[in-house]
Amino acid sequence: MKRIYIYSTLCFLLTYMKVDAQQTEQGTGEKDVVKVETAVNGDKQESKRSLAECIQLAIKANPTLLQNELAVRRAEVNLSQAKSNRLPDLNGRLGHSLTSGRSVDNATNQYITRNNSSGNFGLDASVPVFNGFRILNDIRMRADAKTAGKLEFDSQVNALKLDVITAYIQVLTAQDVLKQSEMQTEVTREQVRRAESMQKEGAINPGDYFDLKGQLANDINMIESNKQRLYTNRVKLAGFLNVDEAQLGDLQALELKADAQKLEATALYKLATESLPDIPALEWRIKAAEKNIKIAQSSYWPSLSLNGGLSSNYSKNVTTGGYWYQMKNNLGKAVSLNLSIPIFNRFKVKNDVKLAKLDLESSKFQREIALNNLRAETANAVFNLQNASNTITQLQEQNTNYAESFRIAKVVFELGNSNSVIFLTAKTKYDNSQIQLVVKQYEWLLQKYINDYYAGSLNL
Repeated sequence: MKRIYIYSTLCFLLTYMKVDAQQTEQGTGEKDVVKVETAVNGDKQESKRSLAECIQLAIKANPTLLQNELAVRRAEVNLSQAKSNRLPDLNGRLGHSLTSGRSVDNATNQYITRNNSSGNFGLDASVPVFNGFRILNDIRMRADAKTAGKLEFDSQVNALKLDVITAYIQVLTAQDVLKQSEMQTEVTREQVRRAESMQKEGAINPGDYFDLKGQLANDINMIESNKQRLYTNRVKLAGFLNVDEAQLGDLQALELKADAQKLEATALYKLATESLPDIPALEWRIKAAEKNIKIAQSSYWPSLSLNGGLSSNYSKNVTTGGYWYQMKNNLGKAVSLNLSIPIFNRFKVKNDVKLAKLDLESSKFQREIALNNLRAETANAVFNLQNASNTITQLQEQNTNYAESFRIAKVVFELGNSNSVIFLTAKTKYDNSQIQLVVKQYEWLLQKYINDYYAGSLNL
């Protein structure tokens, strides 16, 4: 079960929360954020690609998923062949040879010493009568394996959905962080313009002036770094959709819905075992392993088959009749029952049965491991969602306080009653709180989707 991407995503989001302490900000107006937003032009909103569209495109075009679908088709072919094994075998043979010197005439079974031309043909059929129920159990095992394969493919589809959701949210996060850094840079740029005017008049401390210019350079570098991160995330999302980054287009914003379901870990775990295809797939694998033991045990039984055949031959050495006359005249028919009784086979059957039983035990352990991992994952999902919600509340209050602190520091600095160190320190705290709030909101959104996934309510 593929879950590692969840933790890698959280690491990605947390990297934004360690933004350089000198990154700047847009102003003091944005305090309470109810919706995560990307830049939206009203007239172009309809052309933006939605999350649901990205998921549907990935399911249709993702090459890894399409390759995994081949396993389902192979299982269908294997089941079809298992059913066909109940049918008779029918094979024909036809041969012609030229001989010289001493040889046996296939028409008279006598030695001849001259050149000869001879031929033969045959038609053989075999019908399995009894083979220890091997064919029957093989059909049942292949049917179970086919069902398990379909459920495993459904699980891979769900994993791809979560991959797309993760990449989609990473792109939106990078977009908003870039937008924040651009607006913060404009605040610094405005202060630099003001400082340049004061510098010409000798009305500002040179240290403060160069402090502000250095901050502006740092902010511009941060913009370029955020652009690179955004491009990397867009390429990742485009890869899941099997399109070029340029074809990805703009993405629609995602809303933070206050009605996210909040379940206890035990309840979410129970829903996950009932809704996710992973666990039923493992149960079907256990059933298939049980059938495989019976297949191995069938070799202990005798096998009985009904056989029949037609055969004829031709020899140039025979003077009576031509080719087709001899073939018709020499036609032979045969019907037989063949019984094969296993007596000693170097313990191969015994060891095959042991290996099949070990495979069954392995399948049961895989199910227990999957359930144990699922229990831990659902517990983490519930905790992370609640933790993100609590953190957002604290960050909103922190952001409000830092906004007021920065406003005061800005006013005092512009009046000349402070210095750049105090001003930039207040600005850095406010800038970081803005970034942290944006990142944590997207982290909450991701955790909401993860909880919906485990609860079986991820309708995308």
